Amino acid sequence: MESVIDLLQFSPFIGIAGFIFALATYFWVAKQPAGNEKMTNIASMIESGSMTFLKKEYTILVGFLIIVAILLAVGLGKLTAVCYIAGAIISMLCGFIGMKAATKANVRTTEAAAKDGQGGALLVAFFGGSVMGMTVASLGLIGVATAYLLLKGDATAVSAINGFAMGASSIALFARVGGGIYTKAADVGADLVGKVEAG
Repeated sequence: MESVIDLLQFSPFIGIAGFIFALATYFWVAKQPAGNEKMTNIASMIESGSMTFLKKEYTILVGFLIIVAILLAVGLGKLTAVCYIAGAIISMLCGFIGMKAATKANVRTTEAAAKDGQGGALLVAFFGGSVMGMTVASLGLIGVATAYLLLKGDATAVSAINGFAMGASSIALFARVGGGIYTKAADVGADLVGKVEAG
């Protein structure tokens, strides 16, 4: 039992190490060649549109989070509500980092494909995608382990950690739905532009 507790105390540091790796990977991707001026201009517009959408979505979701947090505080206690908000904030941070990494990787993958072929493109795309994966796993581990250790691992802690998971899942759910709508709108827009240019 004591060895399990020692491992739990070490867990946040594993999460921190994973997050540092994710940041290092992000900066590696960002350093890759982004192509010519036309490519960088298009990439800049895509990044600007994506970040504007994400900020607007998060602004709307804040109201929802506050309402749910109040209901949780009344029904399950303040600790659960606090963990819910913490989970939501971490999920938002993951989404922000993931969006930045994806928009950086897109144009760099294209440039790598043109210069280095399929292998180079795969490398940039793989590391660009791994930023989000490592960020989610690392920050999730940091959040859950920290909450468990701060609450001393009693029955209240287990209930509160459920709130953390619910907060993270709430943001992920709405981000997925909203992101799907956004990307579909971009797809339809590109299709219309193509048809107009084709006459």
